Amino acid sequence: MSVTTGERFERAVSIMARLRGPGGCPWDREQTFDSIKPYTVEETYEVLEAIEQRDWPELAGELGDLLLQVLFYSQLGREQGSFSIDDVLDRLADKLIARHPHVFEDVRADTSAEVLRNWEAIKLEEKKKQRAARPLSSPQAAEEESLLAGVSRAMPALLEAHKLGARAARVGFDWPDTVGLFEKLQEEAAELQAELKGAPDSSGSRPELEDELGDLFFVLVNLARRLDLDSETSLRRSNRKFRRRFEWMENELRIEGRRIGEASPPELEALWQRAKLAERGAG
Repeated sequence: MSVTTGERFERAVSIMARLRGPGGCPWDREQTFDSIKPYTVEETYEVLEAIEQRDWPELAGELGDLLLQVLFYSQLGREQGSFSIDDVLDRLADKLIARHPHVFEDVRADTSAEVLRNWEAIKLEEKKKQRAARPLSSPQAAEEESLLAGVSRAMPALLEAHKLGARAARVGFDWPDTVGLFEKLQEEAAELQAELKGAPDSSGSRPELEDELGDLFFVLVNLARRLDLDSETSLRRSNRKFRRRFEWMENELRIEGRRIGEASPPELEALWQRAKLAERGAG
């Protein structure tokens, strides 16, 4: 007799409860919502890496690790009486149905653009209901009046910048074209250079330098958004490219019986150019 998906899920939930229960794992029993947070971020990025590598067997394992985070938080919530895995699943199912009326109701949506418009309208209505149920004196009530409400401050900065720019663009607060973005990019780079010239040192630790560098990043992220590119994916591709070329340089020097730290700056630059040519040749 085959095991159903539901039975597999219930087994995972019961294992998590056992780990946290009397006689369970000391490490698991010590964890809290806050202590688990770093692992959630780490597991998310490992999922992304498996997808980029197109390593499907590895992806199955990484998705399991990510699901573990959901089970862990849900068990913690159950123990303190705030929510359980049942609440998580119910809210997920209800949200999927409510936000897909073109599937579960009679609403028409024949294109992805129409689906997204419906999605945004439904989310806006959900937020109105949430505001109506929340006391006017609460901190969240004032913040949710902003168009930028809902863009979490806890998400990675590149993603937050992308979402902030996209929200502002809805009301026309955006660069008219990419030409304006490149001009803004040059302006911000010049301001950073001017700030560096006026700094007593070039450590970049001063808040003014952080502000100018942050402005430069913000424009770059919005340039990516206007080009319909993902900043995180673009940067990760560059990271991978840098890693490949640097490791190629290390290998070439290793063949000569030398370490990377023993090469002079001109040698390193020459090796870098060779690494680029070798990569193009392989492509």
